[in-house]
Amino acid sequence: MAENKKPKRVLLKLSGEALRETLDYGLDRGTLDRVAGDVKAVHDSGVQVCLVVGAGNIFRGVSEAAKGIDRASADYMGMLATVINSLAVQSALERLKVPTRVLSAIPMATVCEPYIRRRAIRHMDKGRVVIFAAGTGNPFFTTDTTAALRASELGAEIVLKATRVDGVYSADPETNPDATRYTELTYVDVIRDRLKVMDSTAVTLCMDNAIPIVVFNLNVEGNLKRLVMGEKIGTIIREGTHAD
Repeated sequence: MAENKKPKRVLLKLSGEALRETLDYGLDRGTLDRVAGDVKAVHDSGVQVCLVVGAGNIFRGVSEAAKGIDRASADYMGMLATVINSLAVQSALERLKVPTRVLSAIPMATVCEPYIRRRAIRHMDKGRVVIFAAGTGNPFFTTDTTAALRASELGAEIVLKATRVDGVYSADPETNPDATRYTELTYVDVIRDRLKVMDSTAVTLCMDNAIPIVVFNLNVEGNLKRLVMGEKIGTIIREGTHAD
């Protein structure tokens, strides 16, 4: 995405943890409504928006609750939890009169549509927000990888990774006051230094398809629209400039 140029299509990656706010488990209604308001502001500006929502507020295949369950089964349970979160975000958006569709990689026609790439593009071209649920439909892949995959498939110009902090740090800023915040990184920096941004599969997929990633603070109201409109917020991860 060119500097200060409004993109046509963006993908927003929301973690399940972000949706629970200060709760130990579940969904925080206030956070849901605030996120929905931010997405609506971007949608109303004419930018096509699609989302991938995690499930850390309910169940993850690598969580403490998954101990004793084989990894594949635990991952499938986590994928089903993303459907719950996706339906909740859809409901919050529809309360604001934003047309929204949930497309699931695991078919469950009673509650949402199956993921079909051309259908997703058609929905966005018609002005609908699309939420991708159930990950990739396969175990051993994270929702970060899902975000990178869907962004690549659908031609999103940027992946917006929403977190609780204002960018990528050299260490966890919530536990280490000496952590340094980066304003810009390359994909190779993130993979080499094992920075906890997205898993390496997701970062590599974005690198292979030249899709920038921006990590930003979801908890600041209006950040999402300001970022889409071209303000420098958070940390951008993209290809570095190399000498010939």
